[in-house]
Amino acid sequence: MDFTFTEEQRAATEAARAVFSGVAPDGVASPALVPGAVAEDIDRPLWAGLAAGDLLSLTLAPEHGGAGLDMVALCLVLRESAKVLARVPLLETCAVAMAVQRYGDRELAAELLPLVGRGSLVLTVGANGRTGHDPAELAVTARPDGGSNSNSNRTSRGSGSGSRATNGTETSWVLDGVQSAVPWAQAADWIAVPAHTLDHRTVVALVRRDDAGVTIAEQVSTSGELFGEVTLDAVRIEGRRLIDAAGAWEWLRSVLTTGTCARALGLGEAVLAMTSQYTGKREQFGFPVATFQAVAVQTADRYIDLRAMEVTLWQAAWRIGVGGTGPLPPAGDVAVAKIWASEGVRRVVQTAQHLHGGLGADTDYPLHRFHAWAKQIELSLGPAAAHEEALGDLLAAHALD
Repeated sequence: MDFTFTEEQRAATEAARAVFSGVAPDGVASPALVPGAVAEDIDRPLWAGLAAGDLLSLTLAPEHGGAGLDMVALCLVLRESAKVLARVPLLETCAVAMAVQRYGDRELAAELLPLVGRGSLVLTVGANGRTGHDPAELAVTARPDGGSNSNSNRTSRGSGSGSRATNGTETSWVLDGVQSAVPWAQAADWIAVPAHTLDHRTVVALVRRDDAGVTIAEQVSTSGELFGEVTLDAVRIEGRRLIDAAGAWEWLRSVLTTGTCARALGLGEAVLAMTSQYTGKREQFGFPVATFQAVAVQTADRYIDLRAMEVTLWQAAWRIGVGGTGPLPPAGDVAVAKIWASEGVRRVVQTAQHLHGGLGADTDYPLHRFHAWAKQIELSLGPAAAHEEALGDLLAAHALD
């Protein structure tokens, strides 16, 4: 297996490092010191910088003004973003844009995606359902406008087709339900919402924040960011804003999960670097504590965690991008990557806190921020236990040679 990155992927990494180089992880109030969110908006100057560096259009096709790169390239950029705790919906916007490009109405894609690349359109997605424990698509219902579910109102399904009735006229849809913990919902222009239809299909609805019937209640993430509980009360959308292609939501969720693994890797690498720097300077009994065997063993274990997180991440990103054959579908690789990411990032920050001693909890030192973000990432889109269960189901359903 060759994990050598292409010239284009390396260029994307260098561009990301240049954009993120001026970002300070402690540029906003500490989540430990404020009762609510650390800020009311995303980092708009950084968002503009990402657009200027062509990083928001990285995975878009050339006809939409993009570079046409793959999931691996996006993960390389996300990895760099997590090293500075970048407060932007980079993953959510890119993932939804990729889903629209792959499965959505072609005319709608032509309208929205160039705006995404220029940074003038912010996208997010509700992937947590009502409680975070049940499948997200079960939290919202989508029904044809008028409530009919007869054969005459059944929609065609297929990549790029949007949602159109079999007689050729466009079907509008009505959405009801709640999606909780939607990242930066108040800052987003459009929100992708998974839903289920009356005939038990999973679809993805593209809802505007200012659509009639959409209300957003303030929520605060573990990392102190402003999230939102999005309530849909008889929200009507035109048919082309509903993606009903088979497997669209599962693919979008896999992209989000794999991107979360990339963020876990970047954050873990930054924390281990902080720990190595600190233990190399901190002395006890006249020697740097990094020279003590107990410290060296713990940091070595965390290095191994990061390398396991890295190899499973690239495997999952590659499977999403090109498919490829294997004993399990790509969902299996995604589950393995998220298991390692959730467990690994937790162990890395816990070891860092231990080796930093009291300094690790000092709100004037950035480590406590990384710890809060690590907990948010660990649980996002399911903790390790949830993905272990999903992996077990896949193993039970697929005979392995």
